[in-house]
Amino acid sequence: MTADTVGGVWNYSLELVRALAPFGTQVVLATMGAPLREEQREQIEDISNLTVHESDYKLEWMDDPWADLEKAGEWLLKLKDEVQPDVVHLNGMVHGNLDWGIPVVVVVHSCVMSWWRAVKGEDAPKEWDRYKERVTRGLQAADMVVAPTQAMLHQAQELYGPFKSSTVVYNGRGQYSFQFGKKEPFVFSMGRVWDEAKNIATLAHIAADLPWPVYIAGEDKHPATGKTMELENVHFLGQLSEKEVSDWLSRASIYALPAKYEPFGLTILEAAMSGCALVVGKTESLAEVWGNAAKYVDPNSADELRDTVADLIEDEFARNIMAMRAIKRSHGYTSDPMGQDYDHVYRQLMKASITA
Repeated sequence: MTADTVGGVWNYSLELVRALAPFGTQVVLATMGAPLREEQREQIEDISNLTVHESDYKLEWMDDPWADLEKAGEWLLKLKDEVQPDVVHLNGMVHGNLDWGIPVVVVVHSCVMSWWRAVKGEDAPKEWDRYKERVTRGLQAADMVVAPTQAMLHQAQELYGPFKSSTVVYNGRGQYSFQFGKKEPFVFSMGRVWDEAKNIATLAHIAADLPWPVYIAGEDKHPATGKTMELENVHFLGQLSEKEVSDWLSRASIYALPAKYEPFGLTILEAAMSGCALVVGKTESLAEVWGNAAKYVDPNSADELRDTVADLIEDEFARNIMAMRAIKRSHGYTSDPMGQDYDHVYRQLMKASITA
């Protein structure tokens, strides 16, 4: 299995590896993007069915990654020859068309083309043509393309299809990591304020109009300019450990993420498991995942976000109902069904390759 160490795919991968343990599945994880941080090393220590091989090759969406992707491909094939796996599970897309010789699953967690449409309201510019071509080849070569929502799968099919075979497996989190604590009067969010897709900047800018403080797990310094953001009623917490995140979520009354683009939204799931009332961007994928268990806002309307959060702050009864709905809905997205679904996909492909 491949994983990058710089985004949500890392948590997804570890959760899946743990969920595969009851099926007797051993996983060799090949990491890319950046070296493992100390906290990440600690996270993998107690996972008995996991072996990690590290690299820092660039990821397909990074700036001019092509030479690195070639080297990463050679490294992955060499690793495959060493460990002799039954199935290859790729969480990046361009390596789907390598000469693997065994069944290949490629997961579309997100992609630049669909990101651009959702965030910028237009197709990605010409400089992304090479990315699109390589991703198309990778996905069309895969034996199975998996997406975390129907909405994401439809977008992927439209942009890169047709695929040999495809299915949806919803992401999951282990309920053991999150608990419902005594709720306190504050709004919480997670992510980089500069990330246009997560759209946390809109939340930060309306915070001054809210009666409760807004806490954001993320940096207040812009990565390019180094300028610090100072906003009234906003408290930036920097990068938090998994345990710290769990603690903040257990105490937060409202979790707000007015995302323009969020193919699944693991942080929203974590907030739901922690009993937060959810306020999220009105996107096809989030409506699919959360149904009536979240309040939806137009990501482009600061007024709508402000009014929706303010209404929940003022109405404790409504807030408690939304929190209960979120908890109940989150029970459908635990790591156990995710493990079962992927185990089924792997075994199906192995069986088909034997009879082929």
